[in-house]
Amino acid sequence: MDEARREASADGAPSSTGAAHEAARGPRLPLAGIKVLDVTQVMAGPFSTMLLADLGADVVKIEPPGSGDQTRGAMGFKMKGSDSLGFLNLNRNKRSLALNLKNPAGKAAFLKLAETADVIVENYRPGVVKRLGIDYETVAAINPRIVYASISGFGQTGPWADRPGFDLMAQAMSGVMSVTGHPGGPPVKAGVPVADIGCALFATYAILAAYIGAQATGRGQFIDASLFEAALAFSIWDISEYWGTGRVPTPLGTANRMSAPYQAVKASDGYFVLGATNQKLWSALCQEIGRTDLLEDARFTDIPKRLGNREVLIEELEKTFATKSAEDWIAQLMAVGIPVGRVHTYPEAFESDHGIHRQMRLDIDHPVEGKIPNIGFPVKLMGTPQQVRRHPPLLGEHTDEVLGGAGFDAAAIDDLRKQGAFTP
Repeated sequence: MDEARREASADGAPSSTGAAHEAARGPRLPLAGIKVLDVTQVMAGPFSTMLLADLGADVVKIEPPGSGDQTRGAMGFKMKGSDSLGFLNLNRNKRSLALNLKNPAGKAAFLKLAETADVIVENYRPGVVKRLGIDYETVAAINPRIVYASISGFGQTGPWADRPGFDLMAQAMSGVMSVTGHPGGPPVKAGVPVADIGCALFATYAILAAYIGAQATGRGQFIDASLFEAALAFSIWDISEYWGTGRVPTPLGTANRMSAPYQAVKASDGYFVLGATNQKLWSALCQEIGRTDLLEDARFTDIPKRLGNREVLIEELEKTFATKSAEDWIAQLMAVGIPVGRVHTYPEAFESDHGIHRQMRLDIDHPVEGKIPNIGFPVKLMGTPQQVRRHPPLLGEHTDEVLGGAGFDAAAIDDLRKQGAFTP
């Protein structure tokens, strides 16, 4: 990227204005000046581009006119306006451009923006961007430095490539659901969308790696990320058991297939979680709860034996844990360095002293909603702390602004409007 582009501000203003804005907001963010075109909807793609935006990238969200991102209206949890809280939690720090990519004028406008973009992220079904004429090959022909990431259910190639895929399908078909839940129970998906979020994280690190590479070589590259592969990549312990023993992994509830005791255990008033993952912690646990007899029991002398006899081991421990409350056990065991914790609800986690201290809830000013809650930044950069520079955008809020920054004058924008570039 040349210096002039690096000095552009996140809101597309001239460099001098941008510098003043950044100075007012604090230290320059690491990705300031990087231009991202976000042609994604729902979860994995928008989460990936929000991570880039939170780090300073100028992310322009290209949305279908009229409806916008599906999560604006179709995913529930609304407050005052038409945008859902799910959308509002995935799209801060972005600008919105409502553009009909099926319209020739809309496509031409997109390709004009792509000429100076650094990154494009899309999550259409494989083949759609090719039919629209905005695929990697088309864009790379006019901008060889482009880093172009495609996110899909099963990847751009292979026998399953054409299948529609959401997080649920990826969890099921990757094997994740086969190890989630309790033994003998029905299939259970992870409570949070691990394939979606995992794919977003993997796509983001690949985008950053490819961008760094493009600075050295002058050429970007195509990135093929899928929910299916992201879910498989999380299966380290489970597939290691199969490859190492030939046993097909099955659900274990809250337990762990590599160590015991490492799970939720029941006290007199409910559950808490406990992890005695090595011999030192196992010995300390037995001594602290007054069960030194377990240290001499041949069934529990080392990790493989404790794993092989896990059910009876937990029965023995819960006989003792039943004598006091979960909070009492947590306080006692924490005092001697044994890892333990409560099973929190989400409100309890976000509203805990620690959740508040770590700023995991942010309240953002929004032109329609007033103050809206957002999940805070999950990592903290001490030298260049992340900022909420922009509220989650209204549909098409920045259409004229973005196109004006790309060189379209008022007459050209009006002409695009007359040609249907901004209408469904």
